[in-house]
Amino acid sequence: MSLIEETAIPLMALPLAQFRAHLRLGTGFSDDDVQDAVLESFLRAALATIEARTGKILIERDFSWELRQWRDGGEQPLPVAPVSLILGLTVRDRMDDPIPVEATSYKLIPDMQRPMVAATGTCLPSIPTGGAAEIRFTAGFGPGWAELPADLGQAVLLLAAHYYEHRAEAAPSGGPMPFGVSSLIDRYRTVRILGGGPGA
Repeated sequence: MSLIEETAIPLMALPLAQFRAHLRLGTGFSDDDVQDAVLESFLRAALATIEARTGKILIERDFSWELRQWRDGGEQPLPVAPVSLILGLTVRDRMDDPIPVEATSYKLIPDMQRPMVAATGTCLPSIPTGGAAEIRFTAGFGPGWAELPADLGQAVLLLAAHYYEHRAEAAPSGGPMPFGVSSLIDRYRTVRILGGGPGA
């Protein structure tokens, strides 16, 4: 199973002004200390780390997810949340030729923890032996920073500031998660009840 990010977070969606203000309060940061490109890199690293830890997509963008078999014939959990739209479902045979799938044959079941693609009939379209299914979808709390829950937004700023303060020691996303960040994101972490990778 492979999850691919098809669209990136646009620069205008990143809270550069809030991050500068946060750094001034916590670290004595001044505008001359560092360029916006560096602040942007810390914010993107913090966003990526928190998304990986929680299974939640913070800023809205499009993804494609390929899998070789359905977990259940009638519904398939998606690997991240929240999902707002299914853009398409394609089934390919072992020769990688597409098999048409009608959009009316499946639907999105939204859920903050485990959104699903579900059959509108008895089962999802069969995946041929040696073939694959690809689901394209839009995930995220919203297109901009304002749509992000306040605690997740604060966690991003805290973690990005941690990366800034320790920028000479290690690459971003390395090392343990600061306690303050962990406490803010814990309730968003998806509990995997079933084993077996992203589709669990």
